[in-house]
Amino acid sequence: MRASHHSTERIRRRQGVLQDSILSSTIPWVNGLKGRLQFAPRVIRRRVGTPVGKRRKRKGRLIQLLECLPVCILLLLVRLVPLSAGPWISEHLGEILFGLMPKRRSIALENLRGAFPYSMGMDHMRMARRSFSAFVLTCFESLKFWQALKNRSAFARLVNVLGGLSEVLQGARRIHEEVKGCIFVTPHLGNWEILAHVSSIVGIPAVVVVRPLDNDFLEKLIYRKRSESRQIIIPKKNALFTLTMSLRQGKSVALLPDQGTGRGIPVPFFGREAFTSPVPAMLAVRYHRPIVVVACCRSHDARRFEGVVSGPIWPGEHVSEKEEIRRLTGRMNLEMEAIIRRYPEQYLWMHDRWKKYKRRRKLLTGDGVEVRAPIV
Repeated sequence: MRASHHSTERIRRRQGVLQDSILSSTIPWVNGLKGRLQFAPRVIRRRVGTPVGKRRKRKGRLIQLLECLPVCILLLLVRLVPLSAGPWISEHLGEILFGLMPKRRSIALENLRGAFPYSMGMDHMRMARRSFSAFVLTCFESLKFWQALKNRSAFARLVNVLGGLSEVLQGARRIHEEVKGCIFVTPHLGNWEILAHVSSIVGIPAVVVVRPLDNDFLEKLIYRKRSESRQIIIPKKNALFTLTMSLRQGKSVALLPDQGTGRGIPVPFFGREAFTSPVPAMLAVRYHRPIVVVACCRSHDARRFEGVVSGPIWPGEHVSEKEEIRRLTGRMNLEMEAIIRRYPEQYLWMHDRWKKYKRRRKLLTGDGVEVRAPIV
């Protein structure tokens, strides 16, 4: 028994040495990626001292199903309601949400006070209320248009509602064809969900990055609806590899980089530094493609849509890739800010855009941009 015990210990020590040798040969290769693709397995990140975030407690199947049922009922009810009733419904439901969500209400008011410091308090309150209503209207319109924008004949019947959106996006299509794929970015302004459908109809093949939902049933439902736009929909996590391959194949990519992220770089946004994703600028510098800011906004009577397309933001000659990425990210924020100032009541102010991250770690240094992420 004693001999067997010693032999077992020797085998374990040999296995430990072998694992350490494998990790020591693998870690330099992982570090050589400069953290861009983040393909390092979770066990390797733990061994090299990289903290791994806490996993969210997964909801049970019954809870997920109970959450999904009201959404399915809402989908059926929305089909029965005419599109013209959307502004009236969103106005009243937005007021209800504004009263029932004190945390989001306080975030929206704080963001508006920082973005428009010279406006009166009543103006901030009015814009916050209308921002909640605009979010409800975006959800309502998306549910209606998911059915109507499936084919070109249905699209032709909605020309009056879409207004000049398709004509404006034709300009974006020309930019896409000239450079054989570019980087489209849009803020959470107006109705950002419609852009994927209309861009597909006007002939812009794109890969759209979305944030996965915590509910599996809702995720499958929303993914199926979004994929009906005939665009490629990919989850946000580890999306960089797919984005690079798409640009190489001549496709465009679509991102919504206006939300705060600990894996970003501090860049001014409405006069205050906000952590912004450097991914659009990184792709622009690496593949020499322009960044184009697009938006789908509503007219003042909320009956028609107006498209906005910025000029292409090209990467220039640079000595430091880090500084060029920071410059491009700043230009991108300025373009988004200019559009938001034209339609401030349609922006998603309830998101904590200027969130502070107390504990962050470096993910990428050297010639590339320095990215930090929160340790949670």
